[in-house]
Amino acid sequence: MSKVTVVGAGRYGSTAAQRLSEMGLVDEVVITDVVEGLPQGLALDMNQSRYLERHATRVVGTNGYEETEGSDLVLITAGLPRKPGMSRMDLLAANARIVSAVTAQVAATSPEAVLIVVTNPLDHMTTLAAEVSGFPRRRVMGQAGNLDSARLAHFIAEAAGVDILEVEAVTLGSHGETMVPVPSLCRVRGRPLSQVLPAAVIARVVERTREGGAEIVGLLKSGSAFYAPSSAAVKMIQAVLGGRGQVMPVCAWTGGQYGISGVYLGVPAWIGQGGVEEILELPLTDTELQELRAAAAAVARFADELHSLEGAGPQGG
Repeated sequence: MSKVTVVGAGRYGSTAAQRLSEMGLVDEVVITDVVEGLPQGLALDMNQSRYLERHATRVVGTNGYEETEGSDLVLITAGLPRKPGMSRMDLLAANARIVSAVTAQVAATSPEAVLIVVTNPLDHMTTLAAEVSGFPRRRVMGQAGNLDSARLAHFIAEAAGVDILEVEAVTLGSHGETMVPVPSLCRVRGRPLSQVLPAAVIARVVERTREGGAEIVGLLKSGSAFYAPSSAAVKMIQAVLGGRGQVMPVCAWTGGQYGISGVYLGVPAWIGQGGVEEILELPLTDTELQELRAAAAAVARFADELHSLEGAGPQGG
């Protein structure tokens, strides 16, 4: 029986669970959360929708990890959300403790699972999950460029006045301040972006993409984005469990590609049953490559801060 666990029953986690269950991709979706009654109530509600949505996937809600045992994939959404004016790095200490504890539980109950981390700061929480779990790096990845590329595609479509399905967009680098949108690889109806939009417009689109999450946080006043992020996560789950791999930008462990090694960073990768099967080296401009390497350097610097936090490393699981 195929099983996916979603850790965290907030708007992100519950929306991802709903999307996944309605796809009928797996036999069971387990939602676990520390708030008593919340995952159970969500599961009951979703199960009652199965008759109308015509799917058989069973949803289980729990406050523990026994029901998650033997999961093929675990989506870690648990953590504190960003508030207006708060940088992702402000979240580091609190979310490190949460992700460390969650990952230790998951590794014990589902030792063969693929882990997808979405908790912010994304690059550092993915690093932490890999270290605490002890899993092979290919089985631990973070959701970054998939979401950011979707945001870039939206802004390009709006600026160019075209159907979003006619846009191809790529975003790499860190999920945050050192995000690297890649205009040179973006296409509109098969044409290079530079042939469709003026340089000044492209620059505005790139900047708005970098601020995409913060813009939504500011508008909502409370909470953060969850519709597009949950879609991005489910696309990753599809690639792992759907029987057909797919190329997408994800936060993956680098091993020399683009001249970068030893950090988790947003790069284009072939995602399949084993997780990250291959990192692809796409042709970047000199400027884009420099930005990607700068993003890697920033992640490496903050990794030292992560490791200095009490209880954040493997010993704190």
